[in-house]
Amino acid sequence: MITAILVAVASLLAVFVFAGLYFNERQRIRTDYIAQFEENLLQAAKEIDTYSEKGTDYDLHYSMAVSDLGAARAMIFCVSDYTEKQKIINEIHYCFIKYPEQMRDKLPEASQAFHDVADHLDKGYDELMAIIESVDKLGN
Repeated sequence: MITAILVAVASLLAVFVFAGLYFNERQRIRTDYIAQFEENLLQAAKEIDTYSEKGTDYDLHYSMAVSDLGAARAMIFCVSDYTEKQKIINEIHYCFIKYPEQMRDKLPEASQAFHDVADHLDKGYDELMAIIESVDKLGN
């Protein structure tokens, strides 16, 4: 009987240790996803800024920014408690894909918003929502 109690206590301790390791690893992976999300947003902003400085090769820089936004969108969907922010990133990515002509005029604002989001400023999401709402969804 004593052996059974010792095995049960050891098993219970093992469960707590493995649960602690699981939650620690889960938090580390979540942190990695958030860092990758922010890096992808900064890369999109960098492409927009490069185009704004040079004023040439719009299609290349726009495509690169859309690609980086797609990667950011994928990373933020891996983070569980970002539902409202996920929707905003998804919508801005959609606007970049669906309405490239309208987004061309909004590139500097989008770049600033991406920098603000990467800097953990909530106003970045508000700026992105303003851009999304300013897009004429019936236009091109």
